[in-house]
Amino acid sequence: MNTLRNYNFEGKKVLVRVDFNVPLDGDFNITDYTRIDAAVPTIQHIVKNGGTPILMSHLGRPKGAYDDKYSLKHIVNGLSEKLGLPVTFAKNCVGEEAKKVVAAAQKGEVVLLENLRFHSEETNGDIDFSRELAQLGEVYVNDAFGTAHRAHASTAIVAQFFPNDKMFGFVIEQELEAVDKAFSSDNHPITAIMGGAKVSDKILLIEKLLDRVDNLIIGGGMAYTFFKALGGQVGDSLVEDDKLNLAQTILKLAAEKKVNVQLPVDSAISKAFSNTAERGISDNMEIRDGFMGLDIGPKAIEDFSDIIKRSKVIIWNGPMGVFEMSNFERGTKGIAMAVAEATKNGAFSLIGGGDSAAAVNQFGFNQQVSYISTGGGALLEYLEGKVLPGIKAIQE
Repeated sequence: MNTLRNYNFEGKKVLVRVDFNVPLDGDFNITDYTRIDAAVPTIQHIVKNGGTPILMSHLGRPKGAYDDKYSLKHIVNGLSEKLGLPVTFAKNCVGEEAKKVVAAAQKGEVVLLENLRFHSEETNGDIDFSRELAQLGEVYVNDAFGTAHRAHASTAIVAQFFPNDKMFGFVIEQELEAVDKAFSSDNHPITAIMGGAKVSDKILLIEKLLDRVDNLIIGGGMAYTFFKALGGQVGDSLVEDDKLNLAQTILKLAAEKKVNVQLPVDSAISKAFSNTAERGISDNMEIRDGFMGLDIGPKAIEDFSDIIKRSKVIIWNGPMGVFEMSNFERGTKGIAMAVAEATKNGAFSLIGGGDSAAAVNQFGFNQQVSYISTGGGALLEYLEGKVLPGIKAIQE
């Protein structure tokens, strides 16, 4: 299989699927460069080796038509600064406009195509739309791990037009290597930290992890479903009542596999989903009516941190609470601190995309962990063992 390092890009137009679905403020300034920063090494490598990158991405969820607030024109200056290279913007991703801009691009320049999702054919995986995209390059590089789980035109279908000239970018290479390192490690103990709102969102991943890990830490909103399943009083906390039997099954399966499941013994509670409502600390088996758990409590932070610091491999997906609110950030921040300390002492730490990555960045630990995934749903599905269309398309 081709790789960036062994392919000769000299004089070639290189169609690159990147993930520039970045957050913008009201003035269209980029507020988080994580995904752009991740793609920079791939783009710079292509330029350094004589190729002309033709970048394609989506931004937001436009409804198959032009919408100015989702135009990729807003990121051109920020992207150019990060690359240290001139970036030419094409006002469409297909058609005469795109062809004209690509044809005029010189060595050392970068072209950014307009938002793919201004065309409904992108998300529909349309073959003719894919063929039009393919005509813009002689080589195809997929470096958008965050969309690799979608069978979209630019991530899966277009690859068939480059049977001998397709490869992964550095982002996807590193994502796959990081997951492989975490799952194939012989270093124990291995600890998985699962957070987020719902058990149902993570059930397949939890089942898969039970075959690999020594410790399974459960926090976030999903923990209250387990406590209610154990007969606890959880007040007004988030609970999936139709998943109580599932929670009991997970605990039973973990016991059979000799996996230590660690639930948070206490919570930071509040009278409302608010940063200013009356709040307190409660045992998780005895949260009184009228209150809801919005973060793990101080004892839980201590218990979880002790396990994490003794771990050799850590896989973290999902926050411990509503970390966006300052009064309920302590749990997630405390876990991030423990993961950073374990990493400093030699552990390998893989941080899931989405909220987990946002939290690690927000609290300033992004340089103190081993790897932060750029993919939310894509990483979850890959960890679950599912075949991702964007990955399969390159490997075929």
